Amino acid sequence: MGSETEYGIHAPSAPGANATMMSARIIQAYATVTRQRAAGGAETRWDYTDEEPLHDARGWTLDRAAADPSQLTDQPPVLDAEAVALAYGRQELELDGADESGSLLMNMVLGNGARLYVDHAHPEYSSPEVTNPRDAVAWDAAGDLVALATVRKVAADASLPPINLYKNNTDNKSVSYGSHENYLMPRSVPFGDIIRGLTPFFVSRQSICGAGRVGLGQDSSTPGYQISQRADFFEAEVGLETTIRRPIINTRDEPHATADKYRRLHVIIGDANLSQASNYLKFGTTAMVLSLIEAGQAPKIEVHEPVQALQAVSHDTTLTSTVRLIDGRRVTALDLQWMYYEAASKLAQETGVSDSVTGDGHTHGVLSHWESTLTTLGTDLDAAASTVEWVAKKSLLEGYRNRDGLAWDDARLGLVDLQWADIRPEKGLYYRLLSRDRMMRIVDDGDIARAVSEPPSDTRAYFRGRCVTKYGKDVVGASWDSVIFDVPGLGKLQRVPTREPLRGTRSLTGALFDRHQEAGSFLAELMGQSLPPAKA
Repeated sequence: MGSETEYGIHAPSAPGANATMMSARIIQAYATVTRQRAAGGAETRWDYTDEEPLHDARGWTLDRAAADPSQLTDQPPVLDAEAVALAYGRQELELDGADESGSLLMNMVLGNGARLYVDHAHPEYSSPEVTNPRDAVAWDAAGDLVALATVRKVAADASLPPINLYKNNTDNKSVSYGSHENYLMPRSVPFGDIIRGLTPFFVSRQSICGAGRVGLGQDSSTPGYQISQRADFFEAEVGLETTIRRPIINTRDEPHATADKYRRLHVIIGDANLSQASNYLKFGTTAMVLSLIEAGQAPKIEVHEPVQALQAVSHDTTLTSTVRLIDGRRVTALDLQWMYYEAASKLAQETGVSDSVTGDGHTHGVLSHWESTLTTLGTDLDAAASTVEWVAKKSLLEGYRNRDGLAWDDARLGLVDLQWADIRPEKGLYYRLLSRDRMMRIVDDGDIARAVSEPPSDTRAYFRGRCVTKYGKDVVGASWDSVIFDVPGLGKLQRVPTREPLRGTRSLTGALFDRHQEAGSFLAELMGQSLPPAKA
């Protein structure tokens, strides 16, 4: 599993600055922070060779001419240095991260196995692949530290306008940006089963891990507070799009792995969570529901008009309103979550993975946290503030409302909502609560700091990250499923495929990295053969 976070971006002193150009500055700033370049250090360019964003899991491929431009993620963004300089109102701009052509570095693979790039006018951090929800929390939070480092770097340059980044999902002016999740699944599972099993879960999942938002409607024109930042921006039940006509179930079939064996389930409906506990539940419970679907044991329920139900759940912060099921029953979001919890608990007991001693080491913890969260939300909602992000934010906002007599349409509450998501610890209201131990921690600061530079040890991300870190000057490209070397003296590029997500781990390749200081001998042993000679 893994996460993708598009950060909200704003330059307070340059309100007219182009967001894409500011985002490019952010990516370049991180290359400068790490003192590593695309051609000579521990960051490398993204390889687009195997990108296939127009394949649909329902069995067809969308014609490129019919696709929205935002769907064409298989081609790199283009932004030259002169355009960036003009955007900042300057004749010249020194670009430490530019390549020989003067183009900005806008897309790179990091030493921790993650990807950092410009996506739809936002800087995006895509975490490396991990195998459990605790690691998902750690490497997602590492992305916030990467983003923070870029903000600090830009702020230190007096010649540039400071840039602020926010871990949220909307500018509250009708624009939404994503925080996606990815889960590896067997391709043998029928996609129809995934749709049926996940839709009621996603309609109700926001109740346990929503990030909270001031304002109702896409443009926040209706006063109020709601559970999810994303719910109002969804318009379809199933579909390929991610930025228009957003669907509850996304059908992008781009496995980034052995295609006939795996599918990558691309989830676009979640909120960007700062809360570790909310992130932990988001990843952990979803993984369990996917296990239910794979086992054919997902609850047999169907929500009437899921899009409307999704938004109705988000707008009810009492968690008492009901949605209609196709069979005529009316249930609350918590009722739906309990159905899934009970089914997941039953399956975990049958398979033995939930045993705290002999189990997998993660299922027991997720089930316990899921059960306690549902119990608390159903009995004393305010008591869930330390573990459920939307409740914590609402509690903070209610404090301001009671103190100053503010209505929900008061602009000051919108600013509080924004400040909650500020990634700078000295400014962000979430971090203020975290420093006072009012928000639950799943991982400690040391683990998160290590995740900034170190890849997970138990997936192919280890191989990717170590290649970039140790042999960066010889790595000219990388992606989720390959690393490309250009070793001096050899006649052609060497592409190492990494299509099996659980290969390339530390246990399988760590000693290999330790034995070789140079990329040439590393590749020779890895490939088990002599490398081709250099061209004459």
